[in-house]
Amino acid sequence: MRAPAKQEVVRLRRLWDEHTHRPFPATGDDPRVQEVALYSSWLGSIVEVALLHGTLDAEHAQMLKVRRAEGNQVLFRASAELGGPVRSYVARLIAIEDIVSGLPVK
Repeated sequence: MRAPAKQEVVRLRRLWDEHTHRPFPATGDDPRVQEVALYSSWLGSIVEVALLHGTLDAEHAQMLKVRRAEGNQVLFRASAELGGPVRSYVARLIAIEDIVSGLPVK
């Protein structure tokens, strides 16, 4: 693994550890909360594999490419409408997505 990629994996690990040790910021059956929870779970499955291997597998890279092309408007809207703690939570998830999207693909 090249040095910049290794640094990104370390950065991803640090941010992911921070993320997973914080409670989910909202409760209830609001569909906006559910959207955030589903996105977190989906992204988490990609991050866990990427951290295990230090790379992004081709299938996950394609999934992220499609997701990024579609945009995160629903997440942005949900975080804005739900406020503070959810907004910070979503911002951290987007930062994690940015890092994992930049990892080498194998």
